[in-house]
Amino acid sequence: MKRLISLDVLRGLTIVLMVLVNNPGSWQTVYWPLLHAKWHGLTPTDLVFPFFIFVMGVAIPFSSTHQQSRSAVFMLARILKRSALLFLCGVFLALFYYNPYNADFDWMRDRLESIRVMGVLQRLALVYFFTAILAIFLRIRGLGLAAILLVAAYWAAMTFIPYADASGTVYQGQWAFGNSLSAWVDANVLGEQHVYYPDAKPFPFDPEGVFSTIPAISTCLIGVVCGLWLQRQPQVPAPKMMCSGFLLALFGGVLALWVPVNKALWSPSYTMLSAGCAMACLAFLHWIVDLRGYQRWAHPFVVAGANSIVFFMLSGIAARLLFMIPAGSGSLKGTLYQSVFLDYFSPFNASFLFAVSFLCVMYLPVWWMYRNKWFVRL
Repeated sequence: MKRLISLDVLRGLTIVLMVLVNNPGSWQTVYWPLLHAKWHGLTPTDLVFPFFIFVMGVAIPFSSTHQQSRSAVFMLARILKRSALLFLCGVFLALFYYNPYNADFDWMRDRLESIRVMGVLQRLALVYFFTAILAIFLRIRGLGLAAILLVAAYWAAMTFIPYADASGTVYQGQWAFGNSLSAWVDANVLGEQHVYYPDAKPFPFDPEGVFSTIPAISTCLIGVVCGLWLQRQPQVPAPKMMCSGFLLALFGGVLALWVPVNKALWSPSYTMLSAGCAMACLAFLHWIVDLRGYQRWAHPFVVAGANSIVFFMLSGIAARLLFMIPAGSGSLKGTLYQSVFLDYFSPFNASFLFAVSFLCVMYLPVWWMYRNKWFVRL
């Protein structure tokens, strides 16, 4: 089958936005579209991660086409290997940190012993593992049904299962910061010192936590369904997929009247809304890029998406190095930001231009890899 360029474009666009929003000059001066919602609500930045998970799902049918003659055991081993590598990459990023500006910082105590277990790559690993296994054994209708059942089960559990804090106070049906069944699971499974918000009350939790990974699997399954649709009928589904995406997003918006839109909890309304938007975007790109043939404008995103995990890893390592390397009276990042950007631009523009400059520098090794046909597949 002819390669689906629109999928490469959407993957590249998503990873570019991910690197951009993760690396402002200062978190104190960021334009609101480049920030996550404080809790309930939705900004453009809140769509980046579910878009990437959706794209990962769309790619599964295409990447497994040439493996269909292989045994189930071989496929399962391949899935396990890829998932483990993704998870270990996430663990590496979590450990790759040192604070030279704090005399009391101890890497063993403050990083290794209190490592954040989950994260972006760790969630991708778990989502891919379960989604890819389901894709082996279920057909398109079964995958769609599984996506619905997982979201419904997650909502039912979050709404009806009671849970208690250390004092014995019982809660039920909460969607608050630090107070939800998802937060309770994180605190008890991951441990209070191994999450992103260790000081949240009454339950420390992680926005890429264990329990909230369940509806994220639904996002990926919706992507698999779209991938199978495009694989079977590459000339047909653009208008139908776009309409389906709009309807799914509309359903998520209506559902938000009862269940808040929340990225950290991957609420059912957020799941439907973000997946619907991703589906509509892919349908539009499929029509423009694949069916109409307008591809030249999209080439930079194809390059970025060809080594998306490498792009993410390099940007994460570079961002940490900029902080860890001392320069002047502070870090190398602080010195560069002050002398190159903040001295010449307003705080918000300086912060944005730093992020754009960082993105461009990180793009160069990925472009070099693409030019030399060097692709790292995890």
